Parts: sequence; structure tokens; C-alpha cells
Amino acid sequence: MNPSARHPAAGMALGVLAVALFGATLPITRWTMGTGSGGADAPAMSALFITFSRVVLAAAVSALCLLALRARWPTRQEWGPLAVAAAGNAVLYPLSLALALREQTAAHVAVITAMLPLATAAAAALAGGAAPSTAAGRWRFWLCAVVSAIVVVLFSLQRSGQAITLAADDLIVAGGVLAAAVGYVQGAKVTRAMGAERAICWVTLLTLPVSLPITLATWPTGPVPAPAWGGLAYLGLVSMWASFFAWYRALDWGGPLRVSQTQAFQPFFSIALAWPLLGEAPHADTLAFATAVVALVVLGTRR
Repeated sequence: MNPSARHPAAGMALGVLAVALFGATLPITRWTMGTGSGGADAPAMSALFITFSRVVLAAAVSALCLLALRARWPTRQEWGPLAVAAAGNAVLYPLSLALALREQTAAHVAVITAMLPLATAAAAALAGGAAPSTAAGRWRFWLCAVVSAIVVVLFSLQRSGQAITLAADDLIVAGGVLAAAVGYVQGAKVTRAMGAERAICWVTLLTLPVSLPITLATWPTGPVPAPAWGGLAYLGLVSMWASFFAWYRALDWGGPLRVSQTQAFQPFFSIALAWPLLGEAPHADTLAFATAVVALVVLGTRR
């Protein structure tokens, strides 16, 4: 039996949980930098420090986890996918978000990250992942994927009040989205053999030769508020570590094509948390857009 088809319902549920945890990343990253108080010119922590220190923190607990599990070393065939996942999911994607959030709001960045479901599905298809078996199923899946992405983009545009332009920040995030999509699919491959927990642990550990020196080099020289350290702890222990356990397992159980569609919910989770953290109150039309996205995801992931 194909491992990715064993628990499709559980895979979808885990996907939603992981996306909820991921959704907090945007507002917490901006909050941790202190852009809500000090502004982009005087962040509590720099984008480089946040990106690389969070993965160092995740790597530290990963090492303890691997020792406790007495995990085996990756095989020669597994090092490649792990390295791609480390580059895409642990470095490039978080770095693109942190760089953009120095100037842009969480809602604006969500406009670009809303394309992650399509990018992940495309990466899975190109990598030979499972696809709908019938022509009608394929048409329905891709149509719902495109329409759901459009709905999320329209929602994010309405919330942010900004238009999509080829600005440097947008291009940076778009590149991070592509890197993350490829990393998700490669991470799902090794998850089938070594398990979600071991996979994400090795992903974070593989970054240490780069992440640890940059963390030390970019350590904040001024005082950092305690809440900022708390935000960094969330980014390292949850966004970069625990949530990936659920996400990689979800991709394995439900299949990358199906589970990737749950990422359409991510902007809504981001905006919900941005209210208490950044003072961005959600509008009344949030429920209508969310209902439309849920309907499209359900329709697109039907057998």
C-alpha cells in the first residue's frame, strides 16, 4: 500500500493543524522584530538573527530528540532530499519572510505566500507524486487549486489595501515560496522511510554549519524585550520544529497534492493572530472568504 494513502482523513486534519501553527509565523516574526514599536529602522532583532537563531534553537532540541530516539543516521540516498528540505524550509523561506516583514505588513506578505499550495502541488507533480487518477479529477483539483489561490489573494489584497507589484520584497517572498514548496515535497519523501520526527530533526541539524556562525555574528548588541525572546522561542520550537512534525506526517498520510491545499487557510490564521499582536482587527467579510476557501478545498480534495 502506498504510505501516502493510508490515512487521508488524518493527513488532512494534521495538515490544518500544522497550517494553523505556521500561520502564526508571519505576525510573530514581525512582532519579534519589534516593528510594531521600534519600526523597521530599529528592530528588536534583525531578520538574519531571527532566521538563523530559530533554526539553531530547533537544531538543539533536535539533537536531544535524536539521541532519545536512538535514531539511525540517514542513508546515502536520504542526504540529498534532507539537504534540499533544509535549504528550502529551514533557511530560504523563513529568511524571505523576515526580510519582507521589515517593511511590509503581515497581510501584504500573505498575498504572496497564498500561492504556496499551488507551488507545492506543482512541485509534487513534477517530482512524480500521486495525482488524481481520472481526467475529471485532475481538472477539478487544479481548477479548485487555482480558484482557491485567487480567493485567498483577493482576500489578502482587500485586508492589506495594497496591490501586487514586482517590488523587491514580493520577489524575495515568491522565491522563498518556490524553495519551500520543493523542500516540502523532498521532506515528505524521506519522512516515509525515517518518520516525521527524525526527518525534521535532521533537516535542522544540517543547517548548523551555516546557521550557528551567522547567529553568533548577528547577535543583538542592544537590549531586547522579553516578549521578543518569547516570540523567537515560538519561531524556533514551534514554527521551525514541532509544526513540521505534523506537516511532514500530513504530507505522507494524505499525499502532497491533497494536503497542500490546506495551506489556503494560512493567511486567515495569520490575520487572526495579527489582531492581538499587531493591532490589525479582522473585517466582517473574513467569514465569507474563509467559507469559500473551505468549500473549494473540500471540493478539490474529493476522490
